[in-house]
Amino acid sequence: MRLISGIIVTENPKEVLEQLEQLKTTELFTVIETQEKDFLVEHANETIAKAYIATEFTNYIILMAPRFSVIAQNRLLKILEEPPRNKEFILITQSKSSLLDTLKSRLPVTLLHDAKEEETLDLDIINLNLAKVYEFVQAKSRISTSEAKKMVEQIILSAIKSKKYHLDEATLKIFTDSIKALEVGSPTPFILNVVLLKLLAKKKR
Repeated sequence: MRLISGIIVTENPKEVLEQLEQLKTTELFTVIETQEKDFLVEHANETIAKAYIATEFTNYIILMAPRFSVIAQNRLLKILEEPPRNKEFILITQSKSSLLDTLKSRLPVTLLHDAKEEETLDLDIINLNLAKVYEFVQAKSRISTSEAKKMVEQIILSAIKSKKYHLDEATLKIFTDSIKALEVGSPTPFILNVVLLKLLAKKKR
């Protein structure tokens, strides 16, 4: 392992952080970590604010989260492309599939051997229609809140990568709010319906 800017995908983020700590000489570390929840836009705003604090030595800003939300990733793109003086960024996450291609194009990705292979979404996003929405929601009506949150994120990422939908920031915020709604107990079928019907309304004709 080397102390360089990049994305590290691992199931053991604490161990990776300890290994990075051992590589330090004069460098500084600023760690922004989330435990249970995704890395959200408020964490991205905190990152940007701390990145503009002047430092004499190189400061590695280390972002740690199981997953990074789509809006947070979009918020980070500019500062990752044009980092302030003496600032480097390392993202440590458990989910490679939640990373946008635009983010991965700015930082090299290291997939550690302990990282688990992630499931693909069993929904035809490109040819989405009302019948497919109904069938999917019925099939997933009894999944756990944790599974539902991951599924919503997968749906959003698949839609972005398909380039078949008009997705502005306001729409992406609705999807992020849907994940928050799941966290406070909103029914999974209702949230999946909201997300997929909103997505269907944004499909390019």
